[in-house]
Amino acid sequence: MFSLSPTTPPAAPDETVKDVSLASFKADVLEASKTSVVLVEFWATWCEPCKQLMPVLEKIARASNGVVRLAKLDIDRNQQIATQMGVQSVPAVFAFFQGRPLDGFAGALPAAQITAWLDEVIGKIRAAGGALGDAADDKAGLETALQQAADFLAAGDNATAHSIYTDILDMEPDNARAFAGLLRCMMAQGNTAEARGMFDAADKEITKDKAFDSVRAALELAEQASGATDSAALEAKLAADPNDHQARFDLALACYAAGKREEAVDHLLDIVRRARTWNEDAARKQLVKFFEAFGPTDALTLSARKRLSSILFS
Repeated sequence: MFSLSPTTPPAAPDETVKDVSLASFKADVLEASKTSVVLVEFWATWCEPCKQLMPVLEKIARASNGVVRLAKLDIDRNQQIATQMGVQSVPAVFAFFQGRPLDGFAGALPAAQITAWLDEVIGKIRAAGGALGDAADDKAGLETALQQAADFLAAGDNATAHSIYTDILDMEPDNARAFAGLLRCMMAQGNTAEARGMFDAADKEITKDKAFDSVRAALELAEQASGATDSAALEAKLAADPNDHQARFDLALACYAAGKREEAVDHLLDIVRRARTWNEDAARKQLVKFFEAFGPTDALTLSARKRLSSILFS
């Protein structure tokens, strides 16, 4: 995390602390925030608290070795920007990253409180894969965060995966993979109805992304399995007649609804083995839907596909 350190060599002052205006705001704030957190301090010459806060922010920025920069903006000379940002009193400070304001505070806070606030801001950026100080690493950092979230989700750690996906979406609201991952987390946590609501309300262009293929299939399966019959009654039917394919099909859905994925797959494969074309290939089609919901790299998808191929081409 970020902290003030007297041993940290400061970056060049002319790059770390700048007076900005409407003309230079794009370069010194929006562009500069691609590789650093840019603190924009709105101040005025007549404001005594501003004069107390400014040297504190300068010290924090210069001690960060390029992670944090300070842009000082006089509101009397730059009313347009202050109005756009909704500044109603000074001093006011906003933290920018990737061209967007992430958080802010008002008033002349003490250094300890400001650094604690910055810790939270920078922590969220890094948790979401943001690479401070090197824009070339931003994409790789995002990919790493997405992969970590997917790994946690696959391992059953839904809470951690949910947290990472949420942090990514805080930084990049239109990230389709993060949004799809978040919905999968919600379904894994039993919040299927909420996930369906968010999916239906989402921008249709985003949900066209292939990342939503598995989400769409999982939502359909959850709704399909919601009416599954009691497993005990279905098992009794199969005990009486192992070739009752409808009972076995319904039992597969009941197993899926109960989180017993392997058993659900086994029952469908058994139907394919016993009566390949039963009910217009219903078992095989249901397996394909399972594979879509599980995802193409899921271990069960890979093993079940091999077993299905062995049955179909034997």
